Amino acid sequence: MAIKTSDPASVSHVASPLTRRGFLLASGAAGGGLLLSITLPLGRQRAMAASPGAADYAITVFARIAPSGTVTIRAPNPEMGQGTKTALPMIFAEELDVAWKDVVIEMADFAGGALGGQTSGGSTSTPANWLPLRRAGAAGRQMLIEAAAAGWGVPASECTAAESVVTHTPSGRTARYGDLASRAATLEVPNLQSVRLKDESTFRIIGQTILDPEKRRIVRGEPVFGIDMNVPGMKHAVFHKGPVFDAEVRSANYAEIKSMPGVRNVFALKGGKRVLEGPNQGFGSDDAIRGGVAIVADTWWQAETARRRLKVEWAEGAHASDSTEGFERQAAEALKQAPTGSIRVDGDPEAALKTAAHVISATYSYPFIAHANMEPQNCTASFRDDKVEVWAPTQNPGAGRAAVAQALGIAPEAITIHMIRCGGGFGRRLCNDYMIEAALISKMTGVPVKVLWSREDDLQHDFYRPGGWHQLTGGLDRRGRLIAWRNHFVGFARNEYFPRLGVPGADSYPAGFIENYSLKTSRVPFNVPTGPLRAPGDNAHVFVFECFIDELAAAAGKDPIDFRIEVLGQPISATPAPNPFGPGFDPKRMIAVLNLVRQNSSWAKRAALPIGTGMGVAAYWSHLGYVAQVHQVGVSPAGRITPIKVWAVLDIGRHIVNPGNARNQVEGSVLDGMSAALAQEITFRHGRVVQTNFTDYELLRNTKIPEIDVQFLKSDNSPTGLGEPAYPSALPAFVNAIYAASGKRVRKLPLSSAGLRI
Repeated sequence: MAIKTSDPASVSHVASPLTRRGFLLASGAAGGGLLLSITLPLGRQRAMAASPGAADYAITVFARIAPSGTVTIRAPNPEMGQGTKTALPMIFAEELDVAWKDVVIEMADFAGGALGGQTSGGSTSTPANWLPLRRAGAAGRQMLIEAAAAGWGVPASECTAAESVVTHTPSGRTARYGDLASRAATLEVPNLQSVRLKDESTFRIIGQTILDPEKRRIVRGEPVFGIDMNVPGMKHAVFHKGPVFDAEVRSANYAEIKSMPGVRNVFALKGGKRVLEGPNQGFGSDDAIRGGVAIVADTWWQAETARRRLKVEWAEGAHASDSTEGFERQAAEALKQAPTGSIRVDGDPEAALKTAAHVISATYSYPFIAHANMEPQNCTASFRDDKVEVWAPTQNPGAGRAAVAQALGIAPEAITIHMIRCGGGFGRRLCNDYMIEAALISKMTGVPVKVLWSREDDLQHDFYRPGGWHQLTGGLDRRGRLIAWRNHFVGFARNEYFPRLGVPGADSYPAGFIENYSLKTSRVPFNVPTGPLRAPGDNAHVFVFECFIDELAAAAGKDPIDFRIEVLGQPISATPAPNPFGPGFDPKRMIAVLNLVRQNSSWAKRAALPIGTGMGVAAYWSHLGYVAQVHQVGVSPAGRITPIKVWAVLDIGRHIVNPGNARNQVEGSVLDGMSAALAQEITFRHGRVVQTNFTDYELLRNTKIPEIDVQFLKSDNSPTGLGEPAYPSALPAFVNAIYAASGKRVRKLPLSSAGLRI
């Protein structure tokens, strides 16, 4: 049975061997006031990914209470639009009982481990920090109350705090936090494990929509992103990489390029040693710099103009003949053969399929896709006296610092990283190749340099979500019950290893809910850089699983929602197990969101929809969030798709920290999923990426966005992250709706390959 608990925070922060107890230190701040240094537990995997070899898996938030009453909270984790920079301070400020108008949020620089890994990814920030941040804020509040009580000579039990003010209830006397801060700094810090938390029904900040203050700057076009950086004496650079991955420069027209207006320098850089897939692959991506030619000029446009005149002779290497067509031929051949690897086998699927009343088979596939964040990769770096100062829109500054140190042959401690707001990340900025480029080019030229990629660079030199093929066979008994599931997965592999999360895991649903189940594998060799993309793994595999479940429901003659609930009602094992941030999968929570989305979408009335209009459903558990979606679309006889409406129901715990931002995250995930399904694919010819810009790598346009109804189903569980959970189920719900509207079952993405367009 699935493991259940009422409070994931208690599992992840007290019982888990991968975290440690938090503590809080207090001291006087410069100029008076109170400085709180709060150490919080952090999951081992996340910290090690950012700071390999680190022994202390902790993250520290500093809060300063000034005599003026201003409370300054340093946000340690990168901000890329997911709202972490606002949400985490909200949790701390709630328990501190500070008035939000008194709060100022600062972005912290990378602290080399003193603030933990400082990584944003995996939707872990909220579940990892929920209880520790509350305890830390409550401890600060208790200290302020005790400081006021001592000054008045009254028991602390007679005092309360709210909105940055401590009140002595019997007398009505009050004191502002700013006036109490210096005295509070001299007091003993309470035990965080026993500090008294607020009654959650009294929350004033958590549960309120609070706008990220930088949004106003963004809409006014004021500098806020990495692309906006300017430092004194800075030059601009482009780095022209080889068209084939791992290509190296043989020769180039350096003299001609250097003579062009504004060009200050031009030179080649050799590619660094790549760290490819293996048993200890970490994020499964590779930050090594690629071989190419750097052009440094007074302005970016001068550098880019010179690049267009650049003529390079490349040593293209062993993969110059790789192509999408070649990959597909190898996969087709592998699917004809017996699998070469095995991930999980339950029962006897082969015997069950032989006795099944109905056997359904289908082959699904999906392509490589790119992150395509709106802000292209960029970084500003200044190398001087064997030290480097870096301004980077990065999700993973610790790994970036380590990579820059290795590339330049200097100590990591000689590198200062200022974390700048990212214009989108979705996992792309967990890799820091652009940071290495800027640091190396600055060292070679002796001046500060801003490297800025073009859109073509961004699409043709990404760390892509890998493609894959699934050959599925399902067996139903005479009652239409799912009794067997066989999956032969063919995926890309290098050094005999699949990219991390490029292959379904042993616990990937519906594993554990079908008595006779098998997931076996075969490999196609490749040399394409890959990395995590929003909801890694789930963003591809769930399309396959949930669309095939829809096929099985149709073959069984059952309502697709009823069929899913029937499968969820018969678990045979705990799947997956609890992780450091929360409990394992609870099918009752998934059934609850399915039933609510059925109600909200008027699912039972879908038969009355006009001809050419249909509704599709999908549901999945991803990054601790339970999500069910229903999509309604219209499909014309010519294959033109019109998205009409989306209903999404999510169970991410009993509190939504910042509801406005939470809805934004859900809507963004849904649209990302639909966009990926429609026309996005990265293909290869002669070892090169074919796609160059948004003209041939299409994103969903604003005019095609449907109405999206989002409802949060609150359950008695601590809150979880929200950057990723809604993405995986969006693709299959959208595709299943297309089938309901048109009768056309799409098993290969993108939809444009089947002649369907929006």
